Amino acid sequence: MAHQTLFGRPLQTAWRCSLVFLLGLTGSFAHAQAPPQEQALTRTVEDAQLNWGPCPPFLPKGCGIAVLHGDPAKDNADVFLKVPAKSTIPLHWHTSAERMVLIAGELHVTYDGQKTTVLRPGTYAYGPPKRPHKGLCASADPCVLFIALESPLDAVPVESKEK
Repeated sequence: MAHQTLFGRPLQTAWRCSLVFLLGLTGSFAHAQAPPQEQALTRTVEDAQLNWGPCPPFLPKGCGIAVLHGDPAKDNADVFLKVPAKSTIPLHWHTSAERMVLIAGELHVTYDGQKTTVLRPGTYAYGPPKRPHKGLCASADPCVLFIALESPLDAVPVESKEK
């Protein structure tokens, strides 16, 4: 009776060796690709754990930024921006695109070349990178905006042509 062989070994032994090899590879891949254990989190505007820091000096007095996730000096950070009621945000731009949701207040935003948009709580807005824009917190309460940034946080004022 002729024995079947694979790579010069009896077929049964060859299959066992192959199975052991594949199981070893599967275990290695599963271990190598395990995601880091990052903690989930939630925050509200009133959260006592928020650390409200200052805004760039050209923004209204009383403005604050709280980091929600990530590092604003690096890619992919999330922040809350709070501006006082009835305050104006001067014309400026950011290196990063901005993905925003208004949390509180009523914010009027104008991007160069576009009509003014009124943001109310729950409104999503997208701001293209390097597109100059300005804002007005038109409400009697402060405006709070959630902002997700792709690139490090910056705000570059646009010099006014009116002097």
